[in-house]
Amino acid sequence: MRNLAAFASGLLFGLGLIVSGMANPAKVLAFLDLAGRWDPSLAFVMVGAIAIASIGFRLARARSTSVLGAPMQLPTASRIDPRLIAGALVFGAGWGLAGFCPGPALVSAASGQPRAWLFVAAMLAGMALFAVFERIAAQRRQSSR
Repeated sequence: MRNLAAFASGLLFGLGLIVSGMANPAKVLAFLDLAGRWDPSLAFVMVGAIAIASIGFRLARARSTSVLGAPMQLPTASRIDPRLIAGALVFGAGWGLAGFCPGPALVSAASGQPRAWLFVAAMLAGMALFAVFERIAAQRRQSSR
């Protein structure tokens, strides 16, 4: 049942990305072009998403398990640190250069867009590099003890 719910949620999310235009890199780049022909429509999508998510998070905080019985796993970190800032900068640079972020890139790749496949390949390479660097850093921390 959980797998079916996860599939249905992912499908609904993907459809929402397509309908809202978030999976269209030209629309995203037009939204980010503040000094040119700015398209503010994605701002309304984002505000709507934040409003809905805030209701969901408020309801989730009042529960210890999900509707399907899984343990509730909400973020606990509240500190802004250099890693968060660096991650946000890399995310923003990728979004601004390509017009994709991870979710919409996967949706676009599934629809057969070659640019999305290139972005997804670069994203996976970046994730692999991060994992390698994290492993090296963990080994260094462990050996310095």
